[in-house]
Amino acid sequence: MEKKVVITGIGVISPVGTGKKKFWNSLVNGVSGVAEIKSFDTSEFRVKIAGEIKDFDAEKYLSESQISKSGRAAQYTYAGTKMAIEDAGIELQKLKDKNVAVCMGTTMGEVQVVEEIDKKICSQKEEDIKPELYNQYMSNNITSFVMQELDLKGPQYLFTNACAAGNYAIGYASDLIKRGKADMAIAGGVDPFSRVAFTGFHRLLSLTPDICSPFDKNRKGLVVGEGAGILILEELESAKARGATIYAEVKGYGLGMDAHHMTSPHPEGEGAIASIWSALKSASLSVDEIDYISAHGTGTPANDKIESIAIRKVFEGAKKIPPVSSIKSMMGHAMGAASALEAAACCLMIQHQTIIPTINFETPDPDCIEDCVPNVARKQALNHVLSNAFAFGGNTSCLVLSKC
Repeated sequence: MEKKVVITGIGVISPVGTGKKKFWNSLVNGVSGVAEIKSFDTSEFRVKIAGEIKDFDAEKYLSESQISKSGRAAQYTYAGTKMAIEDAGIELQKLKDKNVAVCMGTTMGEVQVVEEIDKKICSQKEEDIKPELYNQYMSNNITSFVMQELDLKGPQYLFTNACAAGNYAIGYASDLIKRGKADMAIAGGVDPFSRVAFTGFHRLLSLTPDICSPFDKNRKGLVVGEGAGILILEELESAKARGATIYAEVKGYGLGMDAHHMTSPHPEGEGAIASIWSALKSASLSVDEIDYISAHGTGTPANDKIESIAIRKVFEGAKKIPPVSSIKSMMGHAMGAASALEAAACCLMIQHQTIIPTINFETPDPDCIEDCVPNVARKQALNHVLSNAFAFGGNTSCLVLSKC
């Protein structure tokens, strides 16, 4: 019999709050974390808003020495990991005795290190660049920093599948446990806010100047966000034996690749459809068994339309299309962290049997999904949920989480 993999710990750093409790309370009450950008001067930009993290204090989670040798992505990951381990009720010493994998997804890595180096070079202050700064840049530091500082001895993997990377990491981590390659896994995604990412989306004319309103007829674009979502995965019987809180089972996942365009989704949603069907097959579930879909839901005209096409095609033979919502309406698009944060949100929705709303919704769009749980959270029985994450280059993914 194949092992069942469950999620027993959650660590969150997000624009709507650091920590599981703040994260959930903000999302279920429709609180937005989008605000005017504080990290750099936006006078040359048309758009001035983003989903920046406001309440993260690195000194609460890392020593001065740890801070000096780690970039922001590694700091977010380490802090989120400590939260998740504590939430899972695991003693660090016992963790060291296990084969623990670390699987993380990212889009930009430690890009803010490059920005800092570039800033000093442009200001002709190269002598102020500390050698340690160059060491922080390598993206594999994100996983190796956690492994080294917690003295873990399992495998480590870093996934760079853009905005689908978190789902890739969680899915692969579940496979490692099922195949006996790891006893437990720390899995998720991370991306700090950066001028590079913001400028790129700004040049693509993908950003909204005011609010993110997924699936609304008058939606104008996405908001760039940041954050880290970290989950503790372990085998079901192990979790039961130690009396752990079980948020959800990682029932299955699916990956797709349509390679239609570097930035635009396939017009018929081929990659999205492939990943959703693959996830359902992996989980041995029918379309009628799905109670809710956590949408990729970026708020761009094309993305929401194509995701709606894909969902309608997959569920055209179902009794009904399940409700769909997007947490990006509240915290923006956290790139490689997005799907991991959405997986964390799905775990909490299953725990509370409540669907998080899509805020800023006013006008239905016939091209989009009909029920996006507009503006107000909804109590509903949730046994099986899908979480979509689609990315540049045609990378698509879908995670299935189930009540256990």
